[in-house]
Amino acid sequence: MANKSNLFSDRTPTPWHLWVVGILAVLWNAIGAFDYVATQTQIESYMAQFTPQQLEFFYGFPTWLVFFWATAIWSSVAGSFALLLRSRFAYPLFLISLLSMIVTSIHNFGFSNGAEVMGQVGVIFSAILALICVFLVIYSRAMVTRRVLT
Repeated sequence: MANKSNLFSDRTPTPWHLWVVGILAVLWNAIGAFDYVATQTQIESYMAQFTPQQLEFFYGFPTWLVFFWATAIWSSVAGSFALLLRSRFAYPLFLISLLSMIVTSIHNFGFSNGAEVMGQVGVIFSAILALICVFLVIYSRAMVTRRVLT
């Protein structure tokens, strides 16, 4: 049986920035999770902020696209908690989120009229989402490499 004191002996001490990034990631992804749930359950008070054209766009997503959207959201939420728990699973979870986000973006901006429907603000916001996700993938990978996440 492994001695408890040796169980985490290969683990690097937790840098202060991991807590900052992890807490901000949880908060950020909680917003995304709420957006997903509110859109899927069509919470009237939330959906009232969108135009009829935008609502038609969201409600017209094919099932496979909703699957990738859900995967992007929930794997990022799980990755955020994994980061705070110092689990190496944060990296693959954030990577799955990024890949799922790429699929949804290709559909929304390449094969449908998402840019037209959401306008410049929607495109910019989607780019910011992607950049944050890329950062979380790179950051979590670096923490695995440095043996902070085990």
